[in-house]
Amino acid sequence: MNTADLGLPVDVPSTALFTDQYELTMLQASLKAGTAGRRSVFEVFTRRLPDGRRYGVVAGTGRVLDAVANFRFDPGVLSFLRDRGVVDEATLQWLADYRFSGDIWGYPEGEVYFPGSPIMRVEGTFGECVLLETVILSILNHDSAIAAAASRMSSAAGDRPLIEMGARRTHELAAVAAARAAYVGGFATTSDLAAGFRYNIPTVGTSAHAFTLLHDNERDAFRAQVDSLGRGTTLLVDTYDVAEAVRTAVEVAGPELGAVRIDSGDLLLVAHRVRQQLDELGAHDTKIVVTSDLDEYAIASLAAAPVDAYGVGTQLVTGSGHPTASMVYKLVARAESADPAAPLVPVAKKSTGGKTSVGGRKWAARRLDAYGVAEAEVVGTGPVPAGLADRQLLVEMVKGGEVVGREPLDAARGRHAAARAGLPLSATQLSRGEPVIPTEYVQTGSGS
Repeated sequence: MNTADLGLPVDVPSTALFTDQYELTMLQASLKAGTAGRRSVFEVFTRRLPDGRRYGVVAGTGRVLDAVANFRFDPGVLSFLRDRGVVDEATLQWLADYRFSGDIWGYPEGEVYFPGSPIMRVEGTFGECVLLETVILSILNHDSAIAAAASRMSSAAGDRPLIEMGARRTHELAAVAAARAAYVGGFATTSDLAAGFRYNIPTVGTSAHAFTLLHDNERDAFRAQVDSLGRGTTLLVDTYDVAEAVRTAVEVAGPELGAVRIDSGDLLLVAHRVRQQLDELGAHDTKIVVTSDLDEYAIASLAAAPVDAYGVGTQLVTGSGHPTASMVYKLVARAESADPAAPLVPVAKKSTGGKTSVGGRKWAARRLDAYGVAEAEVVGTGPVPAGLADRQLLVEMVKGGEVVGREPLDAARGRHAAARAGLPLSATQLSRGEPVIPTEYVQTGSGS
């Protein structure tokens, strides 16, 4: 079943207005100047990683492909633009027939990236490519920030599963995208049902403190939950007294109790005490789940604790302090005329303040050392050196306007695990540091 066709609120019929006004005014001016039809190459990249991060994670690619496919100026959208006087009538007529007909290449979802990596390359006429800037950046910046935080958390958690539970801490639609990005970054499940419905991510959830407070006593609450959900459920044990709650939980559910959840207090100390108590009560297989404003540092600090799973909310959906990946979308090459055969000319912004860019249509490859570990991100223009030909990172995603790069979400999740494993060991250190491998620029031709 294609849930995107069911009218769920997370789907928007047209993504054409997920843009900034100046994209359309640039289109109008270029149409009038006769330059809108020039073949152009735009690239998505970031000049730097968030402070202290060792690598970035590409996420949101699948959502970008959906957004490009749905970028249509239907009559309602055109009426809005006409009524507001955003663009002139000639531009509106051009927009009425808009269909992206170009090509998109990019790092596949789940791959890691570094400063200067050409994460996505969009090629076509200037007019059709410039309109996609904002929607592409809004998706990639948000999802990649969440996936990077998720990756750090899943690395800190090791083999212990992570539950995404941040829906109540962000916008309701952003929550769905965040759950998706977290899954790519290594989380195992989500509490958000819309994410489960839209992307087939496994969902979990049992009860909150309100359920315990509803009943006359904790025993009645536990009994009601076990009677409804079975002995394998997870009981929340920190509403009142943790030790008493654990004792009651095992008495009600027996040693077959699935798990207990701890949501407050000194988690390291409480987890040790609860594990000891469960074992003394014969509940050796009952697991311990901890929540309560966790981030990657808190998760790492619990590595020696008898914890079986972590639930993470606020810090995850806000990128653990870095809610954006700071990606940009820049024109790097364009033709000298609207003639389809006109050669591409590298172009680049030259300014002070660290906002420079490198011109030319780029490729990227990851060079490995003698042990098969990544040692450099090589970004270049012109022909790809023979030694890097089989290490290229960009893959074709859209060809002639048709999406060709869709894949199951689990493929992106598996790719990320493999990509992270291929980095130097220092990549997973939580201490502040520079990107784990350098970015090297090479030029072997004109870059066209």
